[in-house]
Amino acid sequence: MKIFITGASGFIGGAIAKRLSTDHFVLCMARSDSAAKKITAMGARPVSCALDTIAPGHLKYVDVVIHCAAFVEPYGTWQDYFQGNVQGTKNVLDAAKEAGVKRFIHIGTEAALFHGQDMNDIDESYPYPSHSPFYYSESKKQAEILVLDANQTGAFETFSLRPRLVWGKGDTSILPNLLEMVDKGRFKWIDGGQALTSSSHIDNVVEGVVCALTRGTPGQAYFITDKEIHSFRDFLGMLFRSENRNPGEASIPGWAVRSAAWLVEGIYRLFRIKSKPPVTRFAAAIMSANCTIASDKAERELGYRPVKTVEQGMAEMGA
Repeated sequence: MKIFITGASGFIGGAIAKRLSTDHFVLCMARSDSAAKKITAMGARPVSCALDTIAPGHLKYVDVVIHCAAFVEPYGTWQDYFQGNVQGTKNVLDAAKEAGVKRFIHIGTEAALFHGQDMNDIDESYPYPSHSPFYYSESKKQAEILVLDANQTGAFETFSLRPRLVWGKGDTSILPNLLEMVDKGRFKWIDGGQALTSSSHIDNVVEGVVCALTRGTPGQAYFITDKEIHSFRDFLGMLFRSENRNPGEASIPGWAVRSAAWLVEGIYRLFRIKSKPPVTRFAAAIMSANCTIASDKAERELGYRPVKTVEQGMAEMGA
């Protein structure tokens, strides 16, 4: 297959590009010379373009587009999230459709459904909120709806894969941010870390993408998880130990950290402070809420099975 990937210089996109380059002809969006060098080292071919400049000509004879690029910064304006996640996705969709691409795989997230609530044992029937107060959630929801609504079965088939809490060796966002908090003495458990969570090891996310290259029901979303549930205390504790860090025992009530986050972020936005707040509303909410997910639909329709357990992934991290 000829496959085009956006976001290949990131954690998820890079892992997908590296895996698929062994069996397919892989092209990757490259916004800079440094990104192009990184893509070449993966065994893929860089294509000089960006989310706001991509055109049908960049996707000539491409069979599958895998759209991983997104604005995932912990803090920004609505315009940042809208341009990166909604408009950027629309641009790639439009170019792919006009170029005659047959299959479009979007990397979504369970956060598209999140507006601050617990999500216990949810599946793909769980509804979108009418609106989320979190810019990341709202923008990823709007992006996913664009993707699934663009489906034309038999002509331009679209899918959305929804991993939750992507982790593993090479992580450039979740673990580095946590380690920074520990190293600066700012880390505290929320409610003692008792909230429950599903997770998605990077190898399992890549496996889900491989399955979706040829299988699945067009116009559908699929959760991709490790099929394990842990408390944040247990899961993050394993991550910290893999990096020889001790997060300590300090804890703060969920209601308190959520309230503080709303106050602090409100002040930052009022005074247009561009630096990242010490805690954001989204981070405080999602780290203090249960999120347990069933990925049975991916097993039935994609033939997906996790290829790595949490225990195996943590051992790899430690090594």
